[in-house]
Amino acid sequence: MPSLSCTGEWLLERMRILFHHRIGSKDGQFVHIEALTRALEKQGHEIFIVGPRGTGRQHFGGESSRIAWLKRKMPGAFYELLELGYSIPAYFRLARAIRRRHPDVIYERYNLFFPAGIIAKRRFKLPLLLEVNAPLFEERQRYGGLRLKGLARWSEHFTWRGADAVFVVTDVLGDVVRQSGVPPQNVVITPNGVDAAAYEEPERGKALRRMLGLENTVVLGFVGFAREWHGLEKIVDLLARQPRGNLHFLLVGHGPACPIISARAESLGVRDKVTITGVVEHAQVPVYVMAFDVALQPSVVPYASPLKLFEYLAAGCAVVAPDSANIREILTHEHDALLFSQLEEGAFAAAIQRLLADPALRKRLGAQAKATVRERGLSWAGNARTVIRVAETLIRQKGKDVVVRGARK
Repeated sequence: MPSLSCTGEWLLERMRILFHHRIGSKDGQFVHIEALTRALEKQGHEIFIVGPRGTGRQHFGGESSRIAWLKRKMPGAFYELLELGYSIPAYFRLARAIRRRHPDVIYERYNLFFPAGIIAKRRFKLPLLLEVNAPLFEERQRYGGLRLKGLARWSEHFTWRGADAVFVVTDVLGDVVRQSGVPPQNVVITPNGVDAAAYEEPERGKALRRMLGLENTVVLGFVGFAREWHGLEKIVDLLARQPRGNLHFLLVGHGPACPIISARAESLGVRDKVTITGVVEHAQVPVYVMAFDVALQPSVVPYASPLKLFEYLAAGCAVVAPDSANIREILTHEHDALLFSQLEEGAFAAAIQRLLADPALRKRLGAQAKATVRERGLSWAGNARTVIRVAETLIRQKGKDVVVRGARK
């Protein structure tokens, strides 16, 4: 029989979940997919993934060369039509998987021009759980450019409204989804998470510091794809203002801002105080983050739930992050982080300077950061349990048979 959860909801011991996505690159998006599906599997559920072939075989940070070529060579409108057209083979792959695997629910990672999951849901009368990490119509219109704006907006609203439940990473994003016409009771907030067990051996971080020659150094750290709008060159300026200080900037990742950062460090005479690792496989990221003293989230888009933020917290770093509504959903100023105004010139550097001058504050914030992960349940396992609770409720509402302990009920 199912077991009663602490929230008073009945939880299935085994569920068949068809996980659908259109992620063609092995990056933060892929990390999210891999972490959530692994957590679901650890809890005893069967996961069947339907998505682009070969994504998992790429090196971390890699993108499909075919997709990259098409983006460069094709006019924008033709590429967007091609994106929509991809839904046809995607639907047939979904249909084959549904007939063969008999899933209880479809869980889909939302993408623009991608209605295949909604069509499959209606055809096979299955609950569809939709994970939305960004308002992609707004994002691509602002940053990537959109040609077929009417079609793009239609596809976004058609998908959001057609799902039985919409999982959003912040309440800020939830507001965007609700304003599109999705009933508020269908919106579920699940921030990104972390596998805290990967951060339980701080000695690995200390060993890395020894290897890099940073034993007696205060390490300022950043993880991820470094873009110009992050403003990480400000860290180089800070290093230059303290030439005799025992500071080091460790950037774990790559991106278009890296040559700018290196050139600035060279010109200011602090190149030896900056280390840029390049791409690091995600399994090795915890070791690097545990080597940080102060972890940096220099800027953030207003609806995001940055993966790196949860990694910083799990490692027990003193975190510096923007004082924005989405960040305040997770962090509290002077409790588990220092938050700074993105509108105030010099506020980011001032927050870092305060931590550099106060080792006791660094220690207190780091300890509470680690406690926040535990107290708030900011884990992939917790997200997986939320998914199952919602899925089970939808299944029961539809009167569908479910799998319990390996047998049909």
